[in-house]
Amino acid sequence: QVQLVESGGGLVQAGGSLRLSCAASGSIVSIRLMGWYRQAPEKQRELVASIPTGGATNYADSVKGRFTISRDNAKNTVYLQMNSLKPEDTAIYFCRVVLVTKETMPYRVADYWGQGTQVTVSS
Repeated sequence: QVQLVESGGGLVQAGGSLRLSCAASGSIVSIRLMGWYRQAPEKQRELVASIPTGGATNYADSVKGRFTISRDNAKNTVYLQMNSLKPEDTAIYFCRVVLVTKETMPYRVADYWGQGTQVTVSS
């Protein structure tokens, strides 16, 4: 079994900063990709940033220059540093991890999502 535990959301004023973290644990062989998505009320879930293993980071245009995604591979943890926050960044933020799991034989690639953490930016 694989678990994702998110933390770091909250309420912040416009211009402020927050740091999200997501730790993956359990039956993990290797991680292919870690990323953050968000979903605002009445909107579709969208990619915020992703960081594949051994690959280049990818950011939504709306967050470039303000958000930074990073990983600690030893801890299977991904972070999202969010600076210069705007009210339009208000959303539930979800961690996504694509990994190889040993839950089954043979091992398989699986896609896991965190429970979501609320980020609210006041104007």
